[in-house]
Amino acid sequence: MTIDGAVAIALGANDPTVARFAERASALDDRAVSDSQLPDPQLRVGLQNFPVDTFDFEQEAMTQVQVGVRQSFPRGKTLSKTRERREAEAIGQRASGSLQELQIVLDTRTAWLDLYYWLGARETVRESREVVNELVEVIQTSFAVGVQSNQDLLRAELELSLLDDRAVEVERQIDARLADLARLIGPEHARRAIDDAFPGLPAPPARQLIEDGLVNHPSSIVEDAVIEVRESDVEIAKQQYRPGWSLDAGYGARGGDRADFASAMVVLDIPIFTGKRQDRRLSAAKKERAAARFDRMATLLELKKALDRTYADWERLDARVDLFERVVVDRASANAEAALDGYQNQVSDFAELVRSQLAELDTELQLRRLRVEHAKAQSQLLYLAGERP
Repeated sequence: MTIDGAVAIALGANDPTVARFAERASALDDRAVSDSQLPDPQLRVGLQNFPVDTFDFEQEAMTQVQVGVRQSFPRGKTLSKTRERREAEAIGQRASGSLQELQIVLDTRTAWLDLYYWLGARETVRESREVVNELVEVIQTSFAVGVQSNQDLLRAELELSLLDDRAVEVERQIDARLADLARLIGPEHARRAIDDAFPGLPAPPARQLIEDGLVNHPSSIVEDAVIEVRESDVEIAKQQYRPGWSLDAGYGARGGDRADFASAMVVLDIPIFTGKRQDRRLSAAKKERAAARFDRMATLLELKKALDRTYADWERLDARVDLFERVVVDRASANAEAALDGYQNQVSDFAELVRSQLAELDTELQLRRLRVEHAKAQSQLLYLAGERP
């Protein structure tokens, strides 16, 4: 399983952390329609001026059966602004879904790379243990015939035990990374063997291009949507200074061949005392809008800081990988061979031999770790660039 294959599986897994945003956005789309409609009309049916002494409907001229309809109209452009608010919320939820997908790509790449490191570390530690075990067997034979000292034998057995402990730790780390990967792609896929070849990730864009594009990163779009929501809140609060009104139309039927009555009236809200209601509501909406703008600025600063840190790590790690590949690994290997020759010729002691063998092991593990960390930094840059496979 390649790293790209793992990412494809993770994105196709219908992760609930992504699906929830799509459902919320769909719900807000429905609310945008429903919340922008006029209130339901009210039906009014009643009996007016009915005499209770005779209960005769035709006794009094003013007795009538009334049927009326009332329709309310909210203040100003409240309905259209409410729709705009819901639509902005839906945009924010979809951007949150896109952001979560980017996070899944980053998390999957990170989990795959960590697993790749520890599986390689398992093989490296196993090979080193075989080398040290051979040394132990040689020293045991030499000790039996009185050539080798007891201290060399105890030191060799100690190093072998420490390598066994390191192997146990490696297995613990593999189990943990498998659990991380299984969360993203499922246990049945996580148990598949991963590709031995080091993954080739897409090259990230130039640093300035990434920085210029941070304003269009899903994190920024989420904050932009919040600002739009707060703008709508301000506009809705402004509409509360305008009168709301309702239209009432009725028909009164009278008995005794009397003429029926028709009536119509308009009822207006009169927003006169605004100091503790409309004024405060508008002030609160403006402050929340200002806070949303500060949140967006803070998000952009955090993205910029992450870019600066990650890009520096990526460049420095690339230099370290190059140094290890060109110089350090070869020197560690040459040092181990020289220590073995020196020990065989009784020029150096056993402690020096063991140190050189462990130094070669640590160098190989360090190079593998540097490659993985470099790839993880590259994955972070691709996340900041908003790029998906």
